[in-house]
Amino acid sequence: MLTIAHLSDTHLDDHPRSAERTARVMDHLHNLARPVDAILITGDIADHGQVSEYELAAKLFASPRPVLVCPGNHDVRDAYRRGLLGEADGGDGPINSRHDVGGATFLLADSSIPGRDDGHLDEETMGWLREQLASVAADVPVFLAFHHPPVALHHPVIDDMRLLPADPLAELVAAHPQIVAVLTGHFHTAAASTFAGRPLRIAPGVVSTLRMPWEGEGRLTDQLQPPGIAFHVYDDTGLLTTHYRVVV
Repeated sequence: MLTIAHLSDTHLDDHPRSAERTARVMDHLHNLARPVDAILITGDIADHGQVSEYELAAKLFASPRPVLVCPGNHDVRDAYRRGLLGEADGGDGPINSRHDVGGATFLLADSSIPGRDDGHLDEETMGWLREQLASVAADVPVFLAFHHPPVALHHPVIDDMRLLPADPLAELVAAHPQIVAVLTGHFHTAAASTFAGRPLRIAPGVVSTLRMPWEGEGRLTDQLQPPGIAFHVYDDTGLLTTHYRVVV
């Protein structure tokens, strides 16, 4: 059995609030009765894309468990590389990474478009995904993770910022049955759907919670709700179950 703690959208900045909420979540994970196999963080690590915000993230994300991180639309690739990954040369190309953990493969793709809020997987990233998937044995489960959900989630603001176009990715997912699930963030609220016939799971936000249209008018996000986590459990029968929790 594989257990993944999935969080997203820490939006770290120079205000202590976001750091406190992120530290609270990480402390909660480190004090679980049984440790998770991996901690997945799907983007919007920093709020303004400053190197200092990523240096703070590196400290907060320090863990005895594997921590797998990908960027979101608020992230700046060069600063992300310098402050979080410790790469002195930086660079502006997409940040894609593969992690083999607990008998599974995690492919973390960069769905960000520099200077924009919506998402896209460019040709370099799609080519990288094809190569990686071709190298994974058919009996190895694969989790595909990135920031922007590839489907509409029925919010008039966030849906315009989803991953587009999604059809090329859907074709790739459909062609690889070892892909167990697609895991994203960006939405700032716990949600579950399907994509290309596979489970799509969206992590709740750490920094805030999105207000859905039927919850009333007002601010786009609720700043008073506690940060949330998704726990994805993949068992020996091939069943994926997700549990959502808040951290008070």
